[in-house]
Amino acid sequence: MTPQARTAFIRAQTRPAPAPLCPEIAAYQASEITPIWQASEDFLDQHGIAPPYWAFVWPGSAALARYSLDHPAHIQGRRIIDFAAGSGVAGIAALRAGAAAVTAIDIDPMAGAALALNAELNGVNLMIDIADRVGAALEADLIFCGDICYEAPMAARLLPWLRGLARHAEIWLAEPGRAYAPRDGFAPLACYDVPVLRDLESRTTRTTHLLQLLP
Repeated sequence: MTPQARTAFIRAQTRPAPAPLCPEIAAYQASEITPIWQASEDFLDQHGIAPPYWAFVWPGSAALARYSLDHPAHIQGRRIIDFAAGSGVAGIAALRAGAAAVTAIDIDPMAGAALALNAELNGVNLMIDIADRVGAALEADLIFCGDICYEAPMAARLLPWLRGLARHAEIWLAEPGRAYAPRDGFAPLACYDVPVLRDLESRTTRTTHLLQLLP
């Protein structure tokens, strides 16, 4: 699928809407009234599209975004990475809060198209890096990690790498109660009850803890 086709697909399958917990930020999102909500796995396979995580603002991203907007002193002038960015709402909020620069990292090319559209929608200059950077050294003052521990293999791969990065950068993990989230080596920053879609989460809110990884 070409970049132009990805952009057209997102525009056709989602709609701009306020982000959960952060109505000052908009993002292209799926909902009950958008076509992708009803799309089958066969439909996505036919279009060469992975599960559309970019089409939803997950609770970790919403919590990071809210904290950034409410505490700009922790954000202003800093180089920030929004890791596994998805829709990019956390990184967009950081730019709104005065970050010097924000790079959104994701492995899904469709997320790259969604990130570009959402940055344009909010009038910010978000740098986008579509690649697997796990294991690499990252140059940043602060790294956002929103809702990354929902699978055991992923958590096992990511956490040792993040602990290494924490020697040189501040790392914030937003954790909405996933089964494979770590329990030790973190300092609490904030806690939010984030509105979520019942069809995705089997509930209407997710209590999401914002934590700082200790070096």
